[in-house]
Amino acid sequence: MTARTTPPFRADHVGSLLRPKELQIARAAWKAGSMTHDALRAVEDRCITAAIAKQEEIGLRAATDGEYRRAYWHYDFVSGLDGVEIYEPEQKIQFKGGVPLGHVLRVNGRIGFSKPIMLDDYKFVASHVHAAVPKQTIPSPSVVHFRGGRNAINKTSYPSLDGFFADLGEAYHKAVGSFGAAGCDYLQIDEVNIAYLCDPEQIAALKARGEHVDNLLHIYGAMLNRAIEARPAGMTISMHLCRGNFRSTFVATGGYEPVAEVLFNQINADAYFMEYDSDRAGGFEPLRFVPRGRKIVVLGLVTSKTGALESKDELKRRIDEAAKYLPLEQLALSPQCGFASTEEGNTLTEDEQWAKLRLCVEVAREVWGGV
Repeated sequence: MTARTTPPFRADHVGSLLRPKELQIARAAWKAGSMTHDALRAVEDRCITAAIAKQEEIGLRAATDGEYRRAYWHYDFVSGLDGVEIYEPEQKIQFKGGVPLGHVLRVNGRIGFSKPIMLDDYKFVASHVHAAVPKQTIPSPSVVHFRGGRNAINKTSYPSLDGFFADLGEAYHKAVGSFGAAGCDYLQIDEVNIAYLCDPEQIAALKARGEHVDNLLHIYGAMLNRAIEARPAGMTISMHLCRGNFRSTFVATGGYEPVAEVLFNQINADAYFMEYDSDRAGGFEPLRFVPRGRKIVVLGLVTSKTGALESKDELKRRIDEAAKYLPLEQLALSPQCGFASTEEGNTLTEDEQWAKLRLCVEVAREVWGGV
């Protein structure tokens, strides 16, 4: 078996990286008003350039900007859409362990895509890679709906949610098209909410606030497919699924079985980065639904939540177990999530982060004969 020539690669990663100290200090100064945005941008540029070089140095064949320009993995992007804003609610999203996430979204007008979002961020990465493929990550359209639902969507703009979902899918269609026009060959859509639909507690919470959940998976799938329709020939679109990642905590629990058939066969993604670092994600049995010979599943076996390094033998054993349900040539390896879904980051060190990414490269070489 040989290394892959197109993404995702045998050793890959979700995207976000722990923020270097220099960048943390600069962002704090910018928020306090003692640093201009241009000065912050210069620090970001310097840190991103170093991060790209480090990704290439350890052997990764896809490189991101570490999401260094963002405070959140999702809010920074979707707040760039027309009609969407971030605000701080009285009741915050509670991760397990009682850790609150401060901000949420609401829709205050018709959703649209009238200006580029993060296009310059992608172009910067593309102009600084040498051997690696530049990878861009964006949140799924479902994040604009899932947490707030009907109550967070302006009823004057959207008396019916049908119009809301249609406009949101169309905005994402234009967003994907903008990255394609800029030459992006590797785009990842971070879709946590489909994984949340595997958790009975999350379903119960949706029903308690009056949401209609029976067809929600298909609604989200339709929006994703509308977005994916805009990809040009040669662009790989991957999806990342996890159950929450904020300061090493999580939100949801439950295996992929309830969503697997739709996820793999009705959503037109090329690849799936799937959280598999703990029993919260269930077993590998849902991989039996993946179409043979076409789609790639990147096994998120290496946790990004703690610094303890996994053993190669254990990772190889779990890859062998997954290969009982999906051929080895359709599998790859990565951390289960990013290392810093928000700027605070998870509770491990930068050295531990790089060691985990290096481990993915080493194991991929030993299992597949290349990265």
